[in-house]
Amino acid sequence: MKPSSSTPRSPAERGNRRTRWGPSWQPDATGRRIVELLLAKGRMPNAELARRIGLPESTCSIRVRTLREQGVLAGVHADVDLARLGRAMEAMVAVRFAGHRREQMDAFRAAIVTVPGVIAAYHVAGEDDFLIHVCAESPHALRDFVLDRLTGMPGIAQAQTSLIFERLRGTDPLG
Repeated sequence: MKPSSSTPRSPAERGNRRTRWGPSWQPDATGRRIVELLLAKGRMPNAELARRIGLPESTCSIRVRTLREQGVLAGVHADVDLARLGRAMEAMVAVRFAGHRREQMDAFRAAIVTVPGVIAAYHVAGEDDFLIHVCAESPHALRDFVLDRLTGMPGIAQAQTSLIFERLRGTDPLG
């Protein structure tokens, strides 16, 4: 059966979705060390990175650029203390859809990342369809977010909110 012409084929056509399955990158020891160091300190200057790995700066720069071009290094992100910005309340909202029409899922995926207060959205398998990591100023603001912004979106059948007491970052994601 021939796929629909509306089905995205290339990464550009799929938008910002990252491919999770398929051939994985198999690093050598140097590539792995570069990734480990940049995971710990994403804005490490090239000179320091090269020194810590034991490479000439030009070689290190080429290696980092290659990792970016291969999609291994997808970006550098700030670790923000949301409480200091007046958004001390964080929650994970599990969302279930009434049906699973691709158009609805794609529309939700595109819309949810633009909603103020959304930190991240995860499309998941299991009973829930998405987990939405959100922040808010207060319990009332969180309730309003869920009731006014989330449950009113087309196709949403259920939303269950779990408060986040503490967010911990893994120290060795490459294990």
